[in-house]
Amino acid sequence: MTHILLLEDLPEIRVWLKALALQVFPQAQITEAARVHDAREQISAQRFDLALVDLGLPDGSGVEVVAALRDAQPEAQSVVVTIHDDDDHLFPALQAGAFGYLLKEQSREQLAEQLKRISQGEPPLSPSIARRVIQYFAAQQRSQFREKTPLMPGVTLTERENEVLLRVAKGYTLPEIGVQLNLSRHTIADYVKQIYRKLNVSSRAEVALEAQRLGLFRR
Repeated sequence: MTHILLLEDLPEIRVWLKALALQVFPQAQITEAARVHDAREQISAQRFDLALVDLGLPDGSGVEVVAALRDAQPEAQSVVVTIHDDDDHLFPALQAGAFGYLLKEQSREQLAEQLKRISQGEPPLSPSIARRVIQYFAAQQRSQFREKTPLMPGVTLTERENEVLLRVAKGYTLPEIGVQLNLSRHTIADYVKQIYRKLNVSSRAEVALEAQRLGLFRR
């Protein structure tokens, strides 16, 4: 059974998110919280597999809860569900350990599809958020000189791995990449696993940075 912590201060939104969570995880046990303090107490009292976290809360930021869950239960995954799509909210959440970042402006069906990616090992990211991550790192590289850091000695990416890496960095799903490259989803998953291992990365944000540093976006 999946144990989910749902942190949202607005009752009507909390009901909506609970229905969404049960749509994706029908057998889930859901614990609700409306404040950072309440969520911290729940994290201390029980184990969770997943947390759906709002950012703007009456007694603080959901980023605090993301970090607290990461520290107390490293195996659990946090997904931010918010209205905020700006860098000041996005990057602190990712740095605190958020596995995904979804925008409430999306339809329930779209959010459900994003959350289903968790079971496939893919971080749920709204398309505009994936693009913002890429744009952020591109802007960082334009604004300051950075030498291209080579891969670890003896480590190289094949042309096919570079093709897959670029598409992962752009936010495409594994099935979408499979269609683009005329390969099965399982083959793409194997490529992604190999790429993550070679580059020593664990998130799409890091993948986007590596793709940018390797010059793949200029192709």
